[in-house]
Amino acid sequence: MSHPLDDSVDAYLDHLIEIRRVSAHTVAAYRRDLQAARAWLAERGHTAWPYVTTADLREYLAHRHRGGAKPASLARLAAALRSFYTWQMRQGRVEANPASDLRAPKKPAKLPETIDVDDLSRLLDAPAEDTLEIRDVALLELFYSAGARLAEVAGLELGDVDLVEGEARVIGKGNKERRVPVGRKAVAALERWLAVRDTLARAETGALFVSQRGTRLSRRSIAARMERWAVAHGLPVHLHPHKLRHSFATHLLESSADLRAVQELLGHANISTTQIYTHLDFAHLAKVYDAAHPRAHGAAEDDDAV
Repeated sequence: MSHPLDDSVDAYLDHLIEIRRVSAHTVAAYRRDLQAARAWLAERGHTAWPYVTTADLREYLAHRHRGGAKPASLARLAAALRSFYTWQMRQGRVEANPASDLRAPKKPAKLPETIDVDDLSRLLDAPAEDTLEIRDVALLELFYSAGARLAEVAGLELGDVDLVEGEARVIGKGNKERRVPVGRKAVAALERWLAVRDTLARAETGALFVSQRGTRLSRRSIAARMERWAVAHGLPVHLHPHKLRHSFATHLLESSADLRAVQELLGHANISTTQIYTHLDFAHLAKVYDAAHPRAHGAAEDDDAV
């Protein structure tokens, strides 16, 4: 028995609401997606869902894509169609799922934001006037020197940092340990912090960075103090720990172009994750080219000489 385009969508939405208890937001989004797909298919002469093919659905996604739909919206549409057809198969309304291999265009990777070297230097060279600021500068220097993640720095113990060797032991994703560099300026900042740390830290606290209460400084507090320092010293962009990690990777690649080394330093399991920084480096080069190359802006002004 063929089921018309008109009744299956409404029955499926009732199933989402009454049986699966899906959120009202998701139901509303699926309703819009499926009703729009049904209208488009009906305009093209389709009368029943079993006769819709994978090619039909791909054509519809392409139609939406040409109309300006964003990748996230197309991904949700594809998911709605897959789920809808899965339900229809369980109900015996269709024999196959033409949406099973339906995939939306990938969302373009967003390039990580970084901080200009000069802006960052001014921020890190700003003088610290009290114990908390000495700690905050040590944090900033360590993030930028090591390219470490927020959780990695927040979890550091006193014994994890070797200032003589200029390195720190961090525990990254998957509980994997790695050693990260601690540069000369970061070593100096940490030495200043360690000289005053005991005025805040409780005796039983082994954390490298502690709060005013003497306990381990939380991730949230680290991020808040970092942003406070940036605002106080006029940094023109928002600052958070991951932006310093991005800046670390980008500035290294601009100088060395050694992608494998940066992968190791960042603790990336797959080099494809690190390769995003090569795209950012090219974007930087393209910006420099556009600003400097005499032929980058169209027709150049006529020279006096012939």
